Amino acid sequence: MIKLEKVNKWYGEHHVLKDVDLSVARGEVLVVCGPSGSGKSTMIRTVNRLEPIEKGRILIDGADIYAKGANLNALRQKIGFVFQQFNLFPHMSVLENVIFAPVSIRKQPRKEAVELARQLLARVGLEHKIDAYPGSLSGGQQQRVAIARALAMQPPVMLFDEPTSALDPEMVGEVLQVMKGLAKDGMTMVCVTHEMGFARDVCDRVVFMDAGEILEMNTPERFFSAPSHPRAQRFLADILHPRG
Repeated sequence: MIKLEKVNKWYGEHHVLKDVDLSVARGEVLVVCGPSGSGKSTMIRTVNRLEPIEKGRILIDGADIYAKGANLNALRQKIGFVFQQFNLFPHMSVLENVIFAPVSIRKQPRKEAVELARQLLARVGLEHKIDAYPGSLSGGQQQRVAIARALAMQPPVMLFDEPTSALDPEMVGEVLQVMKGLAKDGMTMVCVTHEMGFARDVCDRVVFMDAGEILEMNTPERFFSAPSHPRAQRFLADILHPRG
């Protein structure tokens, strides 16, 4: 479904992605982890062209998304993206935030969009906040609205870029619960996250990156019990057993 072939990216002299090869099957849940600055967020952002690449190819359902004449709007409708920051429109209610893109971009009839929005808000546990404004919601609630908003475009793929990193610790669980529900329902997901419990419980494969390269790719069982790359071993030791 998603295929990266020898993807390279530079920021000036800084080589941030180095010959990245990765494929994600339909219905697969992939977690990408690694130290800060490893290139994981940059990589996920190349998949819907939020970041351009200099070399290589990225294919979605067999189509090269960087090919000349590729339809960027059509591509982004197929890929839901949830960011660290919630990016909700503060002047719009929760309902209006969720239906904005389906109505204005997909030209979905408003009545249909509202019905779907109600279903999605119920799915993320926020139907009772349908008329609230973002400013009155907690961080965890805002992120759950952001997930509902992404799902409203009915994308076959969801990308998550550290969706819990801006949240207070007590709000992390409510967002992860929604993501676990999506995974259980068969959504294709690529998640950049430091939440190792989520990776261990939910994902099909863990991808470990450092310095712009994929150093290890494994099942969660293998990755957490016997990581093969020394850098992955150090990373897990630091994150699971931090020194005081």
